Order: sequence, then structure tokens, then C-alpha cells
Amino acid sequence: MASLSTNFWAGTLIDRWNHKYMIIFLDLIRGASILILAFLTELPAIYVIVFFVNMASAVFEPSSLTYATMLIPKDDRQKFQAWKSFVMSGGFLIGPGAAGLILLFWPPEAAFYVNAGTFLVSGLLMLLLPDVSVKENDSAEHRLTFRMFHEDWREVIHFSRHVPGVFFIYGWFQFMMVMAAAVDSLEAVFAKDVLHISDAAYGMLVSVAGVGIAVGSLCNAGYTHKWKASSLLSTGPLFVSAGYLLYACSTTVVGAASGFFILSFSLAFANTGFYTFYQNHVPVRMMGRIASVYSMMEAVLIIMMTVFISIAAEWGSVRLAVLTGTIIMFSGAVVLRRICIRGAGSNLLNEEIKEEEGSCTI
Repeated sequence: MASLSTNFWAGTLIDRWNHKYMIIFLDLIRGASILILAFLTELPAIYVIVFFVNMASAVFEPSSLTYATMLIPKDDRQKFQAWKSFVMSGGFLIGPGAAGLILLFWPPEAAFYVNAGTFLVSGLLMLLLPDVSVKENDSAEHRLTFRMFHEDWREVIHFSRHVPGVFFIYGWFQFMMVMAAAVDSLEAVFAKDVLHISDAAYGMLVSVAGVGIAVGSLCNAGYTHKWKASSLLSTGPLFVSAGYLLYACSTTVVGAASGFFILSFSLAFANTGFYTFYQNHVPVRMMGRIASVYSMMEAVLIIMMTVFISIAAEWGSVRLAVLTGTIIMFSGAVVLRRICIRGAGSNLLNEEIKEEEGSCTI
């Protein structure tokens, strides 16, 4: 709901305001909101604050991606995405562990204080970064109007029609992520009701996934200079979906753990290839609008597919629902690979954006 209520207007704001100060402001907003959570006791109030935190996150993601595209030279973007994936995987492992230690020695509110403090530190660190926004985006006097939203949506549709290769690659990759989100919604039920594993064994599966993310991200960061973004984009999602498929077909904890490790290991490569492709093939001047509009469609699909797979699990069987979802995901990965191979043949994945006098060509 937070994504749907934000993405239809966020892109218009992102592409017209100063990106550096916007992401600093959003970090401070999220930090303050999480700090407020520590003092709330009523569930409705907690939901409202969490809703606003997720709204800020929905704006932060495309804003930070646009800022990074402006800041990082083209030749260094793949390396940047690889190390970013490694840092985020480290957070995936360190964050829960740090929270556990805090809860072990201090009251629960302390975890909120520390979490809020990390956003404050993040905002202060970003003050040290250069301001790379173009001059016309520096003005905060832009008034958001429905006509402006309408024109921005038309521009995104125009871009999608005239660069169908970029649209289809973006769409198929995000479709895989939609199916992954839908399958993940049944992860715990599948582990408990189908594989009949204990809570401790399920915790081990999650740990295996964390280790897979860390190892995959480290390998990706260390050897990213040896691989092309197009290779990562065409091969990474295929192995991610293969890991999901192995997990869905498994009957033992070992089989499920193997699937978890493969999919999480490959995810770093897939994300690096995708985001490098996105940065190189989407014009910076409208990157926020494109990301926001596409993300809104993705959010709608996630809701629809999650409901669909949940109904399938309720009326049929959990295994059949998960297996169907992973087969659809694997089929999507195969289609994405074929599109990437064709794109490489037509130089789609090798050519960069050229922006001249407000227009963009690929």
C-alpha cells in the first residue's frame, strides 16, 4: 500500500529536486519515524508510522539509484553495484545478529534507538558527498500538478514504446522478482507443513541463505571485472530460478538448503547485472519517473500473484502452489536469457545512453 500510494507521484518529485538533499532528508525522516516507534503502544499508530517509513523507502530507492548513476562513472558502475550488493548482504547477516545482542543485554527500545541512529549517521555521511544534480533540478520551486504527472506518465510510456528492448528486459527481470516474492510468502508454511522441519532447522535454512548471499556477493565483487553486465543479467536470474526450483522439488532439509544457497548465491550476480544495465540504458533525467512507474506496476503484480498463490495453496496443496510459482519463474528466466542474447546480438546491451538537448537515444 505504501508503494502504491507513493510511486505514481514520486518519480515526478525525484527528477525535479536535488537528489543529494532528498536522500539525506529521507534518511532523517526514516530515523525520526523509527525513533517514534519506540514510544508507541497502540497498534494502529504503529501501522501508520510503519506506513510512512515504507513510503520514504519507496522514494529513497529510485532517488539513491539516480544519484549514484550521476556520481559513479560509467566504467565503474558494475564494480559499484557489486560492492553495494556485498555491503547489503553483510547487513542482512549483521543486522539480525546485532539486534539479537541488543535484546539480550538491553530493553527492546534500545534496538529502535540504535536503528534510528544508523539513519542519522547515514544522513550525516552523505553530507560529505558532492552535489551532482543538474542546475534545473536544484530549484525547490517546482509545483507538482496533475498536468505534470500526466505529462511524466506520457513520457515514460513514450520511452517504453521507443526502446522496447529495455522495457522487456526490465519487465521480465521484475516479473521474476514478483514471482520470487509470491513464493517467499509461502516459505515458512512450505518448510513446516511440507518438509516437516523444526524451528531450529528452519533457522538453519535462513542462515544458509544468508551465507549464500555473503559468499555470492564477495565472489561477485572480487571478480566482477572479469564478467560483462550482459552475462550477469542473462545467467544470474537463470540460476536464481533454478535454486528456487530445487527448493520447491526438495523433500529433505539438505535439498532445501542447497536450493537456498544456490538462489541466494546467484542473486548478487543477477542484481549487479540488472542495475548496471538499468543505469547504462535509462536516461538519467527521467530515471526517477521510470523507476517509480515500473515499481508501481511491480507492486500491483506482487499483490495479485501473492493472493493467487495463497489461494492456490489454500484450495490445492502448498507444494503444488510453490512448484507452480517456481516453474513460472524459471520459464521467465529462460525468456529473459533469450531476450538478452538477442539484445547482445543487436548491441542493445553494449550501447550507452546519449543525452542531447533534453532528448535521449540508445
